[in-house]
Amino acid sequence: MEAVVGLLVMLLGVSHGVETYCDGRQNRTQCYGALGGTVVLQLMDSASEIFKYQWNKNKTTAILHGRKDKIVSNEMKDRSIFTPSNGTFRINNLIRTDGAEYTLKIFDSNGRESGQRTLQLSIQAPVSSVRLDTGCLSQGEMRVSCSSEGGDSPQYSWTLDGHTLTDAQLLSGNKETNNITLKQDVSGRLVCSVRNHVSNVSKEEKISTCGFIFINCTLPDGTNISQWVFSATNTLCIDLTTTPTMITDTTDNSLLVCGLRAAVVLSLLVGIAIYFAWKKKKYNKVETSSRPRIKDHPENSFSMVEL
Repeated sequence: MEAVVGLLVMLLGVSHGVETYCDGRQNRTQCYGALGGTVVLQLMDSASEIFKYQWNKNKTTAILHGRKDKIVSNEMKDRSIFTPSNGTFRINNLIRTDGAEYTLKIFDSNGRESGQRTLQLSIQAPVSSVRLDTGCLSQGEMRVSCSSEGGDSPQYSWTLDGHTLTDAQLLSGNKETNNITLKQDVSGRLVCSVRNHVSNVSKEEKISTCGFIFINCTLPDGTNISQWVFSATNTLCIDLTTTPTMITDTTDNSLLVCGLRAAVVLSLLVGIAIYFAWKKKKYNKVETSSRPRIKDHPENSFSMVEL
């Protein structure tokens, strides 16, 4: 079935467009190609100086035969090209069965084998797209899930504002997995990258906190409260709340209290002064009204009557 799919892809000229390169001049090299894409394998420096060479698949199936600059046979000629001048073998429209161990054998002019080396070619489907899903948990933590379409053996990595996520920002989960939980105060540009050996795709999303604040105070009855609460419905520590991100300025409050106290004391002093002034005025009035009046005419005085 994969061979038929590969043939259809080749005939229609359709390709994922992913091209990889691998230098196979070292023995036992690991190479990767993208499913439906192209791989360029460097088999040798140049074939012009090699008397005879043979490239086999899984040790038994002959793929390429050649003598110096002349290609004797190429069993994959429908979708591959060998360039003797630079020693590269290009395979297009890769299919799963292209993944195998390949062996290059070199012979001298006497027909004796003078060298041999192998390479392992693995075929992987490239990652096509990445999706991010976020959700708030009961205590204000944020659950983030990163999912990808396609892609064999995907590997995940996370960054926040261009920097790798730290353990201090994670409540749970590993920054190399596709599911993480962020702490309550984490916000910024979150990026999930998904990669394998033939592709690398990322997704960015701007995240903000879930609206929780951290309160830490002691109530009048001595109860200590230290926890994360939803800011919009919080009724705890209203006057005493202190949070890591919001510090109450006690200087202004102290000045206000002192001013109010001074105003109260001044009002009391003024009231007392007014009271005593009123009291004194009233006393003087009573004293004046009770004092006996002296008549202007001496004949009506007590002394005249006595005489």
